[in-house]
Amino acid sequence: MPHDAQIGLTSRRVQSFIDDGFVKIENAFSADLARQCRDELWADIGLSPSQPEGWTRPVIRVSSKSSPPFIQAANTLLLQRAFDQLVGTERWIAPKGLGTFPIRFPSAQAPGDDGWHVDVSFGLDNPDFMEWRANVRSSGRALLMLFLLSDVGPDDAPTRIRRGSHAMIARELLPYGEAGATLRQLSANGYASTADCAVEIATGTAGTVYLCHPFLVHAAQPHCGQHPRFMAQPPLLPRSEFDPSLPPSPVQIAIRQACGLTF
Repeated sequence: MPHDAQIGLTSRRVQSFIDDGFVKIENAFSADLARQCRDELWADIGLSPSQPEGWTRPVIRVSSKSSPPFIQAANTLLLQRAFDQLVGTERWIAPKGLGTFPIRFPSAQAPGDDGWHVDVSFGLDNPDFMEWRANVRSSGRALLMLFLLSDVGPDDAPTRIRRGSHAMIARELLPYGEAGATLRQLSANGYASTADCAVEIATGTAGTVYLCHPFLVHAAQPHCGQHPRFMAQPPLLPRSEFDPSLPPSPVQIAIRQACGLTF
């Protein structure tokens, strides 16, 4: 089978993104770039991979990084081709780095941030983050992305994903129109509509990227392994709102199929 770097995502994989809400891209960036990113993050948090006695917290967050390794990891040719295929050519803004970074450590202590949720995308100037919003047009976000900067196995706190949940969230957002729903409104019922979705876990080697529909319901989980997990979870930003004069992207098609919309 030809490699993704030569042909981009196959039509089957694009359809899988529409149906399931995500696609896993292995070797999206190099292991060496992942190592450089980890080295910078270790320095930022003042800890060492060789001194586990310092790993006393279950999770430490770093907001964003825009040094060369992070910019390069986010803008490989393979990823750019996938952005074009899922969002539309010239409909996304090239990332200027990566963030945020929930760095998870082996711990018996509960992380306190492992509930199911969607990532809202506008109204972020409100000091109450529960008032941040999302709408059915996914204003402010083209994709949710998970960049694995370390090897992540089943015990290494891989992100949990509810497969197909983006369709339920699209239908829930529809009645709120352009103004959208707040995170408080979306989470009021505990995402009960998605409770029966099959759960996938975002495992892979360093350099793997999961490109996810903006409405995908996902969650962290405790770290039960031995080695810290480094990951970035940035948005891919859109250049503009959905344009009805252009062919619909797979992101739009998934929303259309869920809601019966025409934009």
